[in-house]
Amino acid sequence: MSASVRYIVDNVDEAVAFYQEGLGFQVDMRPGPGFAALSRGDLRLLLNEPGAGGAGSAGGQPQPGGWNRIQLEFADLDAAITDLRTIGVEFRGELVEGRGGRQILVEDPSGNPVELFQPVSR
Repeated sequence: MSASVRYIVDNVDEAVAFYQEGLGFQVDMRPGPGFAALSRGDLRLLLNEPGAGGAGSAGGQPQPGGWNRIQLEFADLDAAITDLRTIGVEFRGELVEGRGGRQILVEDPSGNPVELFQPVSR
């Protein structure tokens, strides 16, 4: 059994570039305009423009953004933050440290949050 996460994006081309170049995803499928399937390890990420494919209007018009998010783990969060700032990625808030580790939220080009996380070394 596998699972996927679907993000609604304003522009699939911009989103693919962000996830591929900035966060290390690979493109698995681009069958047509408005949709792409990407992966990073065991995570499968489906990107849809509103109204394309599985982003239909059942229950209302889907939109990007919100607070639900995927979490990507990094061994060196500071290096990842530096690399992302270098390419102009938008962050949502500041770095937060807690008992389980450190995290910061970035936004993809459509405003969907992605949590970058570095667990506490045990």
